[in-house]
Amino acid sequence: MSKIAVIPGDGTGPEVTAEAVKVVKAAASKFHFDVEFTQYPLGGTHYLETGETLSDETLEELRTYDSILLGAIGSGKVGGPEIPPGILEREILLKLRFGLDQYIGLRPVKLFPNVHTPLKDKGPADIDYTVVRENTGGLYTGIGGFTMKDTAAETAVQSMVYTRHQVERCLRFAFEYARTNGKKTRGVGEHNTLALVGKTNVLTFVFDLWERVFHELGENEYPDIKREYYHVDAVCIYMVESPQWFDVLVTGNMFGDIITDLAAVTQGGMGMAGGGNLNPDQGGVSMYEPIGGTAPAFTGKNCINPIAAILSAAMMLQHSLEQPDAAITIENAVQEVTPKLKGTGADKMGYTTTEVGDMIVEHIMNS
Repeated sequence: MSKIAVIPGDGTGPEVTAEAVKVVKAAASKFHFDVEFTQYPLGGTHYLETGETLSDETLEELRTYDSILLGAIGSGKVGGPEIPPGILEREILLKLRFGLDQYIGLRPVKLFPNVHTPLKDKGPADIDYTVVRENTGGLYTGIGGFTMKDTAAETAVQSMVYTRHQVERCLRFAFEYARTNGKKTRGVGEHNTLALVGKTNVLTFVFDLWERVFHELGENEYPDIKREYYHVDAVCIYMVESPQWFDVLVTGNMFGDIITDLAAVTQGGMGMAGGGNLNPDQGGVSMYEPIGGTAPAFTGKNCINPIAAILSAAMMLQHSLEQPDAAITIENAVQEVTPKLKGTGADKMGYTTTEVGDMIVEHIMNS
């Protein structure tokens, strides 16, 4: 029995999460494994009602699960009071990632059949790569502060801090991922390639460390993996002009956050972009979530695209529950459904949220 904690969250989060759970249950029935779901009411709405974010006791309880499925966390009820910036991010999302040491942000960037991309003359063969984001270090650790706040001389400092341990374990995961999931392994390229994305010409300390460890590991342990380097601004250009160049990209926390949003647009929008926050160590608990937000304008309308949440659930089956056949079947079912959709945006699919989920379930059960 696999135990899954479900955090539906706010806005359209519960709607897309319900479809992801429905699809996982169908896959479990098809492939004869057992899953048990337990819901946790974390998010903006819960915070406004109770003043609670994520307690240390709940965090410890979440350690006992095999995986976590997250919908989206935002400001709470539509039209409700505003929550000051940083509270939900720091006290729920980052507390989950840091507290459970989910040090890998894994983002497949894949264009499915008949899904519109704003990139002219690009198709599924061109947009098919993965971004590995270091998920627990860098600027997002909150190291910094103010001096002389609210005066004319006020100074704010935010520090990008990385240890060699953090860098090395992220790069090692990325090399292993490139070896097992790269284009050569998948039969669609000549090499398995890992590209480091940084800013060595300006961030000369942090990315000097990243680059040195990158080449040391590559030379000593992964000589079969082709290595490349891109400045982050160049990657943004190539994601638009030449995404077919990419295989596996690895980068730090902030750059990873930014470029994966750009990548999501190229694969059809946030409704198509699944992701995972992984602790790949033995006994680690990972969390899977669609990359998009709460979309409050569409809450309760049953028109939001659930595919990103469903693909996130497929990642969960692949990486946490050791059900690769079920994961592949879900992805194949998505590929059968996308050509039937009129679009991938909210209220543009030609089907309701639940109907899209039902179509994917039908393909799973009939495969």
